[in-house]
Amino acid sequence: MNATPLVGRTLFSAIFIFSAFGHFSEGTINYAAAQGIPMANLAVPLSGILALLGGLSILLGYRAKLGGWLIVLFLVPVTFMMHNFWNIADPQEHQLQQIMFMKNTAMLGGALIIAYFGAGPLSLDARHPRRETATAAV
Repeated sequence: MNATPLVGRTLFSAIFIFSAFGHFSEGTINYAAAQGIPMANLAVPLSGILALLGGLSILLGYRAKLGGWLIVLFLVPVTFMMHNFWNIADPQEHQLQQIMFMKNTAMLGGALIIAYFGAGPLSLDARHPRRETATAAV
């Protein structure tokens, strides 16, 4: 059996799993608040939960389609609110935030692919496939 989807899921999910824990730190919450994130003390930990649950779901291949959507839900606001390079005057910081924005949009594309196709082989979803609700043709 081809292990490529497993390796891909592992590499893709690692950044979300490992970075999620930082979303509970006072420093990260304060940084987000300084960036103008509303209710950062709630929004940042919530984003950490989305990243962790989505990352673990994709890594294990358990309800990976849902995990993909959790990552989409995490990435869209983070990308536009934390990496808004178009508002930055300093050339170095502008370039750094543009790179981070583009990195996040690339990961958003990967999350959408997982949300559509699922985990693939060597996953918990593949071991116990769920029945898709089928509608009979009339």
